[in-house]
Amino acid sequence: MNTRRNFLRKTSLIAGGAVLGASTGSLALPYITRRVAPADRLNIGTIGIKGMGWSNTRSALKIPGVNLVAVCDIDQGVIADRMKDLEEMKPGASARVKKYGDYRQLLDDKDVDIVIIGTPDHWHALQMIHACEAGKDVYVEKPVGNSIEECRRMVAAQKRYGKAVQAGQWQRSQQHFRDAVDFVQGGQLGNIRTVKVWCYQGWMKPGPVVPDSAPPQGVDYKQWLGPAPVRPFNSSRFHFNFRWFWDYAGGLMTDWGVHLIDYALLGMKADLPKSIAGLGGRFAYPDLYEETPDTLTTLYEFDKFNMVWDSAMGIDNGSYGRDHGIAYIGNNGTLVLNRSGWEVIEEKKGEHKVSKPFVERSDNGLDRHWENFVDVVKTRRFESLNCPIEAGAHVATVAQMGNISYLTGQKLVWDKSKGRFTDEAANKKYLEKPYHNGYKLPKV
Repeated sequence: MNTRRNFLRKTSLIAGGAVLGASTGSLALPYITRRVAPADRLNIGTIGIKGMGWSNTRSALKIPGVNLVAVCDIDQGVIADRMKDLEEMKPGASARVKKYGDYRQLLDDKDVDIVIIGTPDHWHALQMIHACEAGKDVYVEKPVGNSIEECRRMVAAQKRYGKAVQAGQWQRSQQHFRDAVDFVQGGQLGNIRTVKVWCYQGWMKPGPVVPDSAPPQGVDYKQWLGPAPVRPFNSSRFHFNFRWFWDYAGGLMTDWGVHLIDYALLGMKADLPKSIAGLGGRFAYPDLYEETPDTLTTLYEFDKFNMVWDSAMGIDNGSYGRDHGIAYIGNNGTLVLNRSGWEVIEEKKGEHKVSKPFVERSDNGLDRHWENFVDVVKTRRFESLNCPIEAGAHVATVAQMGNISYLTGQKLVWDKSKGRFTDEAANKKYLEKPYHNGYKLPKV
């Protein structure tokens, strides 16, 4: 069977000592030494290993039979650092991992079954589509697309090539999030008329305004830019800080927003909004280097409720005394949910008021997300994915809508039948981001 094509032929590589996991540290698990049949072994290759790409790799390697055979990064210093990490986990393992500087070389590697995409946002769509085309199953970090059109093409690519694609919204695999949504949909809160989603991140701040410079030694800056516009290298636009520039990402809305808004939409079984109005600006750090708003409030209109997105960098004092969360505000009570747990605060005026004490987080969502993905890769039951590409594209589209409203400075109306805004100027400028440097978004 084509989707299982590589499992058996990896036996010789595995016998030669491919990475099964760690013998020390956080990956030291009792099942590391368990014998795994050749047909159950999977080889992963990770593109972009500085941040979440490496976190995903570590979670994947906790699963019996999952092996790291290749990594790719444009920064040779990052590769060196990660191989040191790997050596601490399993001495001698890094020498057996192939290192690439161009993701296309990794996609050509016949030993790779699963590709992890942990690159900056502007690379996600191109690399995911090319990985599916190369016959790989894919775990792609959020937000899945950096424009509404990218999201559409990614969904189309999964359908065309028939590969397992999991979006990195790992909260969908965390038990307390799932339990909270079950409660919301059970009806005890009564009529829910407003859902508030907020993200106050006191620790986050852009980089300083510094002069352009030459890229650090070992950095392939041209490869990092990829389809983004050519600009001189600036350290405050690089690595983590790419999030605050429109060329590469969409600020807090697409960084944390896709995690949190996802659960607002999931709990309410919501499609796309009818209208969107976003207001904000660079109010917290006007003297630092950023383009995206550090303060943003966006109102989304749905058929039977409103959703409010409220984000702020540099402060932690968000709604309900929490720095992030989702609040489903019903006639009988308000369910407040975040990464720590959930509770229900009663509505004193409610006819059938309901409350529930705080339920604490009980598991590791990222690990559970990877267990779900690997199971689906093996069984090919795509309907069992906790966050298929359609779900990732859905919330990424909603987040992009909020940013587009902010950028246009006006309330926008979405025409569901046409899949476009009613404002053609907004469609022309923002539905699809232009690609540069000879790159093209594939027509799928």
